[in-house]
Amino acid sequence: MGVFVFLPLVLPLTAWPIARLAEQHLHPRTATRLLTAVAAVMALCSTVCLALVMVVGTAQLPGNPLPDAWSDPEVRAAVPYDEVVGKAAIPALCAVVAASARTLWRHGRVRRRAHRALAGLPGTGVAVLPDEVPYAYALPGGRRDRVVVSTALLDCLEAGERRALFAHERAHLAARHHCYLLAVRLAALANPFLRPLRTAVSYTAERWADEAAARAVGDRRAVATAIGKAALVSRGTPVATLAGLAAPGPVPRRVAALLRPAPAVRTWPPVFTSVGLAAWAAAAGTAVSAMSSANAAVTMFLILRAATPF
Repeated sequence: MGVFVFLPLVLPLTAWPIARLAEQHLHPRTATRLLTAVAAVMALCSTVCLALVMVVGTAQLPGNPLPDAWSDPEVRAAVPYDEVVGKAAIPALCAVVAASARTLWRHGRVRRRAHRALAGLPGTGVAVLPDEVPYAYALPGGRRDRVVVSTALLDCLEAGERRALFAHERAHLAARHHCYLLAVRLAALANPFLRPLRTAVSYTAERWADEAAARAVGDRRAVATAIGKAALVSRGTPVATLAGLAAPGPVPRRVAALLRPAPAVRTWPPVFTSVGLAAWAAAAGTAVSAMSSANAAVTMFLILRAATPF
């Protein structure tokens, strides 16, 4: 196993080029799916390897509840600098678990509070709240998915822009963008090297909804205008894992993209291009990360099975 157990912790660096290039050269739907898949796999692999390092590196410490046989020299020899990295892995893994649990709890709490606030309204797909604060966001779950919008924001938009607003939020719900946003947020918590992918997916998910809204209303300029107005007055979504028209980020780039022709839809970029090479590099890094973590897990299982009497 050796140093290969540490590879999944640094291989997310191979995905940095595609995180930037995907925003510019891939269709937003393709970019969102690709980047989320890469982030999720790499985060899982790095967490698995972090747990393995912790187990092996702390097995020989006094008071450890693990079986004494796991402190066998053959077990410790499987990981370089086993005691040092094992001790360092304990707070790192605890931080990952605590941060992920906090994010999931907050995401669920905000959704539950939002649904409770809409309990007395008609059970339609759109909930218009009389509020002086302008906002709009897509609220999944509950009895049905709903678009939540305040009267203050609607008053800022013209009729065509309102249609664009509702089409945008419905696109978020139809494509389950909150799942992508939550997945990349958890991935970035598991491995900080994945933060560029979280930022990229936050943008590409909005661009995906922008393009879907433009097709639905048949007016790209109306969608661009609605985004610009909403960004100027809206406070955004109640939590980063929910999606909305005025989500924080590079709004001028979204508007500029809508003022250009619709992007071509490709399932995978051409190989001999910058984005194609970056995509293959990210795919290779993901594959190596998966193989390294799987190899480490299997090797560790076989060693521990041999060292532990059953």
